[in-house]
Amino acid sequence: MGTVALSSGNLTASDRQILRTVNAGASSLSFLGSSFIVLCYLLFRDLRKFSFKLVFYLAISDMLCSFFSIVGDPSTGFFCYAQGYSTHFFCIASFLWTTTIAFTLHRTVVRHKTDVEDMEAMFHLYVWGTSLVMTVIRSMGNDHRHLGGAWCSSQTGRTKKAYHFITFYVPLWGAILYNGFTYFQVIRMLNNATRMAEGMSDRASDGRPDMKALNRWGYYPLILIGSWTFGTLNVIHDLIEPGHKIFWLSVLHVGTAALMGLFNSIAYGLNSSVRRAISERLDLFCPERLQRWLLANSAKSRSTGQESELVSLKVQDVH
Repeated sequence: MGTVALSSGNLTASDRQILRTVNAGASSLSFLGSSFIVLCYLLFRDLRKFSFKLVFYLAISDMLCSFFSIVGDPSTGFFCYAQGYSTHFFCIASFLWTTTIAFTLHRTVVRHKTDVEDMEAMFHLYVWGTSLVMTVIRSMGNDHRHLGGAWCSSQTGRTKKAYHFITFYVPLWGAILYNGFTYFQVIRMLNNATRMAEGMSDRASDGRPDMKALNRWGYYPLILIGSWTFGTLNVIHDLIEPGHKIFWLSVLHVGTAALMGLFNSIAYGLNSSVRRAISERLDLFCPERLQRWLLANSAKSRSTGQESELVSLKVQDVH
């Protein structure tokens, strides 16, 4: 994918073919997962709330990032530029949208503010503007060319690799640290509120299912960590030892990075509200046995507490 920016190094033609295949397969899964979330948002009016709108923007970024990654190995200079810069732009936008979701939760739950919907224009300026600036900075002095690999890449000099590291991996890990700190504060505040409620109630277990679901928010930063840890290690290794690629690390780099869209669509998009909306629309088309199975699973998810559902967060329930 475009953000991988791997040079050919000491990789053989067979190695590069394997990387092309891994990249295309993983990116296709991410494209399908992200497209599914976008389609759900467009089809189901019940999902068109502000918090899920942020998930919709995240899915669009993932979908376009995956699409330009699937483009793969363009043979002309123009498509080389388009593929490399477009993938860089939309992948940055993807992890920046996760910070707006974390910010929204923090401002709503921790700071008890209700003005997040008024900040949508500022979110767009922040995400698209930052993505554009990082992409433009990366392009300075770059001479993109076709390297015969799985994607277009910039020149192999250390300066160009440093540009790529600064304009992608530095903001990426900044986003990871911000999301982790933010979700830690949200979960800690909700845990404290639940303990206070239990202390004033005879039914001490009432809040536990909700907290079990809310604690899943703590796994969201792990999506970016899992998607980009191997990539970060690979890029750092490439800066230290240019021209000497570690094949297995390159495979993990390409595979996990290209799956980011799929991970996001599962974690952020496939909540109980989405499944409930789908099951309701399928009532007229599904066999009765399948309907009973869907309803049983929907009821089970409701009985164990609302999942980490950004669609209908009710802050007053924990006060």
